[in-house]
Amino acid sequence: MTVARRTTIAVSAFLVAGMATLSADWSQWRGPDRTGVSPETGLLTQWPANGPAPLWTADGAGVGYGSMSIAGDRLFVQGLRGRQSVVTALAIADGKHLWSKNLGAGGENDRGSGPRSTPTVDGDRLYILTENGDLHCLRHDGSAVWQKNILREFGARNIPWLLSESPLVDGNHVIVSPGGRGATIVALDKMTGATVWTSKELSDEAGYASAIIADVQGVRTVTTYTADAAVGVRASDGKLMWKFRPVANNTANIATPIFSANKVFYSSGYGTGGALLGLSAANGEVRAQEIYLTREMQNHHGGVVLVGDYLYGYNNAILTCLEFATGKMMWRHRSVGKGAVSAANGHLYIVGEDHVVGLVEATPAGYREKGRFQIRDLGAPAWAHPVVSNGRLYIRNQNSITSYDVRARS
Repeated sequence: MTVARRTTIAVSAFLVAGMATLSADWSQWRGPDRTGVSPETGLLTQWPANGPAPLWTADGAGVGYGSMSIAGDRLFVQGLRGRQSVVTALAIADGKHLWSKNLGAGGENDRGSGPRSTPTVDGDRLYILTENGDLHCLRHDGSAVWQKNILREFGARNIPWLLSESPLVDGNHVIVSPGGRGATIVALDKMTGATVWTSKELSDEAGYASAIIADVQGVRTVTTYTADAAVGVRASDGKLMWKFRPVANNTANIATPIFSANKVFYSSGYGTGGALLGLSAANGEVRAQEIYLTREMQNHHGGVVLVGDYLYGYNNAILTCLEFATGKMMWRHRSVGKGAVSAANGHLYIVGEDHVVGLVEATPAGYREKGRFQIRDLGAPAWAHPVVSNGRLYIRNQNSITSYDVRARS
């Protein structure tokens, strides 16, 4: 592991200046609550011409497309080294390599080899799913608690571009989607790995999306994409409560759902689009009813975020703003090119697959860019979702991770 640090007087000033900020860890895929939105404030609202100040760059985590999780003083990331799928811990202070652990055989693919998933931090444990289905529970020092292969355990097969979901922890359960017969989605005891329930009424192959948890009028619900549909199952026992096919395509359903105010938004690419479903609970079950379908948000894998009353994400290669409640398109712009989107402090943080990073104000009034800069082209698209945590922006570009100071001066 090599670490290159570039420090300037300006960066030092940022570090010592008093900041009126709200900071937060980014403990799993798409942040603390899986929305892709950080609660942080006190961040830069305009970047310098060359982008925010880089604090450090760390190489050697392995190749892959997964994002990063941040907890306390550590960053966790998955990668492929040689033929092994690994997880690595870095110090957030300086990018120093703390430890790495082999997790099993890695995966190779025509769309890029290595892991697609993000480690999930829950208390003093990590839950990590590899591209070949090895699910590990580790402590923060990398020591093993338990492991199993979910494809073998539940009679499933890997999907064409490899398993890509990040484990969801809900209470005492860790929830994953092996895609087996009567076991598309399963819940395991997070302390032991023992099976708690399987989705007996659902036998779809896995999709590429990561599940979220939603409390719908008192009924705790897991919702995600399978290979065939957008689905919702009861979190207590895995009972199938809805299966909505019109928003799924026959190739790859990837984007994480967005839940708000008893409504859930799904989006997929390959000519399909988005849908908003209204959810209502009665007698311990949830019913889903279509509110609208739209062709204006065909999101491939860059994700969609909800900021206020508006959705922001890529409709194919065009950054688009939609009104959440109605699907009305507010604006569209080519921005930095097709990319992955996260949000914080009323702004969108975008990593374009052609290695341009952008800052855009999250407003329905129009496209307002607040800065951009170029990152290195390492021979593969930049598909990893950006992370905003504790005043820093983290960009993963295959084997390389860079931390940038994005705090505003007081």
